[in-house]
Amino acid sequence: MDLKKCKILLDAIDYRNLSKVAKDYGYTPSGIWHMIAAIENELGFPLFISSTSGVIPTDNCLRLAPALRELLKCNERLAHTMAEIRGVKSGSLTIGTYPSVSIQWLPHVIKAFQADYPGVAIQIREGIRQELQGWLDDSSVEMCFYTWRPKMKCAWIPLRDDPVVAVLPLDHQLASSPSYPLARCRDEKFIMPALGRDEDIAAILEEAGISPKIAFSTIENYAAISMIECGLGMSIMNELITKGRLNKVAILPLDPPCRINFGIALPSLAKASPAAREFIEYAKRMIPEM
Repeated sequence: MDLKKCKILLDAIDYRNLSKVAKDYGYTPSGIWHMIAAIENELGFPLFISSTSGVIPTDNCLRLAPALRELLKCNERLAHTMAEIRGVKSGSLTIGTYPSVSIQWLPHVIKAFQADYPGVAIQIREGIRQELQGWLDDSSVEMCFYTWRPKMKCAWIPLRDDPVVAVLPLDHQLASSPSYPLARCRDEKFIMPALGRDEDIAAILEEAGISPKIAFSTIENYAAISMIECGLGMSIMNELITKGRLNKVAILPLDPPCRINFGIALPSLAKASPAAREFIEYAKRMIPEM
């Protein structure tokens, strides 16, 4: 199977929409179907099941995906190494990240990096921690910018700490207080992001022996902040999330203070592409100073 077919097949697995894949590659949807049919004939088993909402990968197709991703990564590393030998940086990077990091930090890192290495294309994929970890595990991304958790099975490069704050409606009785007692979360209408399980926040609450009454759950923290603005409850989150928007909420430091550690996770620094290692160096220099 040639590399272009590998890329198309993986995009079909990720998007589950052949019309989008066809548009990206300049084909018609029927052309993509014919290509997939040819791959199925080559492999000897079906890859997708058609549905009303798109296509569904078969179990065998999903088993094949990690090997295809690794094949593309090996080819990318070869291209990077050849370019490095020639004294030229080229290729591509796919980075997974929290939305807050992609808004506040990564644009500055990318600008500096591409000023020196304009030949490297960068793709950003935003998600909650559960999504980012899944993309890292199946090699959909080369690295992830997120927060440290114990027992992580990957290389970890710490960047900087970020305080955790309480986010309250403006009419909350503690809105003008100098700090927010963490224990008060037991008695609040709590809004929990990340599909109702923000791992960073859940760990802080569990360590403090607090089981909040979760009134609402969201996917993104920004949606949670909007709900807090409407007086639907409160939450705690890292301070970086609250930056860069006009928040009509009260933001208070926690008592006792809590912090989380941001960094970069990747399967192996030794096996990372030259462009990935260079991008990490830019992030290590710039983000701690932001």
